[in-house]
Amino acid sequence: MPHPPMSERLPPRTPGPRRQAGELLLEVLIAVLILGIGLLGIAAMQATALRNNHSAMQRSQAVVLVTTLLDAMRVNRSVSLTGGYALSRTCTVPAAGTLAATDLNGWMQSLHSMVGASACGTVSCSSGLCTVTVDWDDSRASDASASGVGSGAARYTVSMSTQL
Repeated sequence: MPHPPMSERLPPRTPGPRRQAGELLLEVLIAVLILGIGLLGIAAMQATALRNNHSAMQRSQAVVLVTTLLDAMRVNRSVSLTGGYALSRTCTVPAAGTLAATDLNGWMQSLHSMVGASACGTVSCSSGLCTVTVDWDDSRASDASASGVGSGAARYTVSMSTQL
């Protein structure tokens, strides 16, 4: 049986633009890709906010603990003025004993529990002017990596002086 001519086998062409298939699927895929990138950006911002919030909490706790020790030194003023609270930079908890040593022991324990195990403290008094300094590892904060400081090397310091 002979085949009909080609013009009879194909449906007649309608004038106008050709219909395209799959256009909607491509638009949806692009929209999902853009949404995914946006959600990753939101997750990164949330992680940075949590890290910075923790750093701010440590800084606040350090300030509170410094003022707490200065208050204890004011209460025990005569011992403070004779160097009973003097403490060279140390990261270990000093032994308890006298009232001043017990104050320093409790202060350093609080410092380690509230600020972190890397916290170190210094107490010095000269002519009635006493300075309490606390420093700790704050490398998790976002500004530590921006300043070019290597991981684990960024230390933050809080220092406060008062006349007893």
